[in-house]
This record gives sequence, structure tokens and C-alpha cells, in this order.
Amino acid sequence: MDSEALKVYIRQHSHLFWDIREGAKENLSLSAVVETILKYGHISDIRELFEIASMKRISEIFNRQIGGRRVNYHPRTVHFFRQYFERHAS
Repeated sequence: MDSEALKVYIRQHSHLFWDIREGAKENLSLSAVVETILKYGHISDIRELFEIASMKRISEIFNRQIGGRRVNYHPRTVHFFRQYFERHAS
């Protein structure tokens, strides 16, 4: 994964990271970006993210995020992306 491409992606989708200070946005981890985009992004935003980091990598991050005690995703989002990644990232 190209970290410069991720920084450009974050700048282009800055409005989705409304809860992060402007100066701190470009230093976000891929995990934080995945969570924000899967929660608030449109399908086109998600497709762009798949081009930067592979679907398999994003699926691994998502599964790790939902595997803990605290899950920051809406239950419908969890259900949708579980089904999606099982079908397309396996």
C-alpha cells in the first residue's frame, strides 16, 4: 500500500473525517480510514479505497475491528460488509 496515495485519498475525502483535527488527518492509520469510509462513505469512496489497499487487506482490518468487545459499526453495516467480504474477498 502506498502511504502517499492514502494521504491524497484522505485529503480528497476530508469531509468524512469531520471529527479529526485538520492537521492530524493525514497521519491517520489505514485502520482508522477503513472504519470511517465503511461507516460514512459512498460506494464510490469504498471502491477508491479498494484501489489503494486491497480488498483482502480491508477485509482483514474490518474483521479485526468487529471481532473485539467494542464495535463502532452499526449492526446493518456489520451484516452488509460481512456478507460482502465473504463473497468477494475470500
